[in-house]
Amino acid sequence: MPIHVDDIIEKLGGAEVAARKLGVGTEALRKWRQNGAIPTRHWPALIQATGLALGDMPGAAQETAMPDPTAVPDGATACLALADGSVFWGRGFGAFTQGEPAEVCFNTGMTGYQETLTDPSYAGQIITFTFPHIGNVGTNAEDIEATTIAARGLIVKQDVTDPSNWRSTQRLDGWLRAQGVAGLGGVDTRALTARIRDGGAPNGILCHPADGRFDIPMLVARAEAWPGLEGMDLAKSVSCTQAYAWDETEWAWPAGHGRQTAPKHHVVAVDYGAKRNILRCLAAAGCRVTVVPATATAEDILCHRPDGVFLSNGPGDPAATGTYAVAAIQGVLGAGAPLFGICLGHQLLGLALGARTYKLARGHRGANQPVKDLTTGRVEITSQNHGFAVDEASLPAGVTVTHVSLFDGSNEGIACAEQRAFSVQYHPEASPGPSDSHYLFRRFVAMMDGGSE
Repeated sequence: MPIHVDDIIEKLGGAEVAARKLGVGTEALRKWRQNGAIPTRHWPALIQATGLALGDMPGAAQETAMPDPTAVPDGATACLALADGSVFWGRGFGAFTQGEPAEVCFNTGMTGYQETLTDPSYAGQIITFTFPHIGNVGTNAEDIEATTIAARGLIVKQDVTDPSNWRSTQRLDGWLRAQGVAGLGGVDTRALTARIRDGGAPNGILCHPADGRFDIPMLVARAEAWPGLEGMDLAKSVSCTQAYAWDETEWAWPAGHGRQTAPKHHVVAVDYGAKRNILRCLAAAGCRVTVVPATATAEDILCHRPDGVFLSNGPGDPAATGTYAVAAIQGVLGAGAPLFGICLGHQLLGLALGARTYKLARGHRGANQPVKDLTTGRVEITSQNHGFAVDEASLPAGVTVTHVSLFDGSNEGIACAEQRAFSVQYHPEASPGPSDSHYLFRRFVAMMDGGSE
């Protein structure tokens, strides 16, 4: 006979101990008590920790009465199959595909879905949009951050509608089809987001088969076998393959994008998955930009005789990318060139200075993330997209913490005055997102000028 949730939590040693043993937050336990049931994905850990039987699990009776998850519901043309056997059914759009294993994450941004989808930092991930209306402004050729989509799919609440925006040139589903990327609509994204929040980002596959046939056990097995993003270097897969020059500036009404014709400084940007608007911000700040591949050595970077070096955003595990990037960054630091990094570039700078990185439970993804600048006391609303962070406790002497997340207290920025280097975890280029942090590009230029902002 199933045991009450409260009794199981008490058997584990109380709420805090139970949350720690099961790898969830106390908010999840509150919801279990409220619902009188514990999600099935936590049953193996519960059984191991308590010695209880499967039939003792709260909600076991309801679970046995649930319909077969492999049965295709009426009207469903696509699904998300998770490694724990859960299946989210919905209506497919975009390209037909059997899907590739990926990490399922969520993004809380209310605007800029096209910039989000083309952000190379989403390589190896399926994006769940928490904002329900995705696709309603269509797509265009200007609001992209890379030529191709690195994400392995997207999940939305509402079906994609006809676009209602004067800049739109194509429907979202047609654009996705041309890119070979599938979407899944009609999903309870609140339930999926809560699952990710409470249990961490799971492995999954988004399947939108042309013939309407699903092999759910095979999809689940593929998702379960995928090793995940830890230990995975993805920067090489989204980086450029040879150096090139960049002079396009930010979009402005009514002319659109401009050109930098009178640069004051020369910046070499290392492309670990660089977004175009970051390069535009550098150009708009008065820089001539040379972009080099992620695998560029210190000699490759310094042979361009830069006034400063920029480390871009990118996907994957920084420790894996660091196997070749750290030596290059240390060489640049040793040469005395001013250095500015963001996102993956921030994490790689931390590694180059002697710190460690770790994987966050659920990551920070969205355009509404509060960060405090400890040097000024100012709170910024920032755009973020990362699943790893710098371990603040591992920072060596001489490295200063400059920014901190007001969501979870994780590190959001560091600086090393002796080596004229600084970095932030978030995206100051505001594409999409707020422009609170544009001052960082001016700070970088001031450093190249030999002073401070």
